[in-house]
Amino acid sequence: MRSGYIVYVDESGDHSLTRINPDYPMFVLAFCVFPVDVYVDRIVPLIQRIKFDFFNHDMVVFHEREMRQSAPPFDILLNASVRSAFMARIDAVFDERFGVIASAIRKHEFVRRVGEDTSPYHVALEFGLERVFLQLQDRGASRCETFVVFESRGRAEDRQLEAEFDRIMATTRMRGMAETFRFRIASKQTNSAGLQIADLVARPIGTHLLKPDQPNRAWDRILERMPKSPSGSEKGWGLKVYP
Repeated sequence: MRSGYIVYVDESGDHSLTRINPDYPMFVLAFCVFPVDVYVDRIVPLIQRIKFDFFNHDMVVFHEREMRQSAPPFDILLNASVRSAFMARIDAVFDERFGVIASAIRKHEFVRRVGEDTSPYHVALEFGLERVFLQLQDRGASRCETFVVFESRGRAEDRQLEAEFDRIMATTRMRGMAETFRFRIASKQTNSAGLQIADLVARPIGTHLLKPDQPNRAWDRILERMPKSPSGSEKGWGLKVYP
């Protein structure tokens, strides 16, 4: 039986613990959870229309870093009025009905807590999958097939990721999780709308955690899409920060 949901995953920051970027000592794994009907009927057409309206083709791949830096092909965003119109259209995507769950690792604290031999990617992956599963469970979709799609990072890295995914499924104490999730790798060339949205949300989450007092419009929209506790907090529900 199918769940009617699809999950796309992307990251922000590298997972090296020996050379930690002093400007961004974070690793964030973002999970975007879409009802399949919303994804097919609303999300994909919206992304395609933005691409044709601004680039006149749909071969462009949305990358948060290139957009933020106005790097080609996003050098059109050097024009302030074009940037404003473009970002308003991206912003409108977040009015659609989908969820964002993220797990974030503070790397310096992580090293002090567990050392350098534990992968922050693997820890973030387990935290994230557990929280996605709880959301599916709340919607009556546990034990129903749900694909979790990751962007390919290279043959060796993909094998390691699949092995860790399988380990989590084999050892989880969450009943029904192993029967729910299915692993899938996609190359960048697939031009997946879901993976591109996951790419757009990951870094603003890390930036918010590093600079919570800094205005961050992207974070404000992402927060609207995160599950929250009965008290209204995303912490531990839509966002897991470790340590």
